[in-house]
Amino acid sequence: MTHLLGIVDRFSRAMVGLAFFCMIVAVVIQLLGRNALFDAPVWTEELTRFGLLYLAAFGLGPSLRTGDLVNVDLFCESLSGRKPWLLRLLSSVLSAAMCIILIKPAWQFTSIGAMQSSPALGWRMDLIHVTMLIALISLLVYSLARIAGMLTGTTDGLPENPFGEEK
Repeated sequence: MTHLLGIVDRFSRAMVGLAFFCMIVAVVIQLLGRNALFDAPVWTEELTRFGLLYLAAFGLGPSLRTGDLVNVDLFCESLSGRKPWLLRLLSSVLSAAMCIILIKPAWQFTSIGAMQSSPALGWRMDLIHVTMLIALISLLVYSLARIAGMLTGTTDGLPENPFGEEK
């Protein structure tokens, strides 16, 4: 499972990097257009928004793993005994359950986008709406991995350090 999660992690990080690169290019074109060389194309605003959606969708799962999402550690970790562990497990179970509940509506939302197109770029909106589905699946995978790790004793459910950082 660790090997598979590592592959998903590397893919997610690569997609976050690609989305961020697209956002950087679009913003640079906007800045040059507004301040120096030419009129800023309308599509740069739209591409920036779409890039941000993809960045969030692919970054959500790895952020859960590394602890970069908002946590309530101060409260949970101040409790005594096994309570912090139980709260981490409960939060992972609730996160996974919410993802499972929301996958069908996210699929429906994505499929509606096939009948729409973005105004500036003309892209089919299902290619954009799919970010909600990606976010839910990513969060589900990482929540289930945390639950499995906690129940098997391979992890205590605390966030892991990102690649390259030491404890």
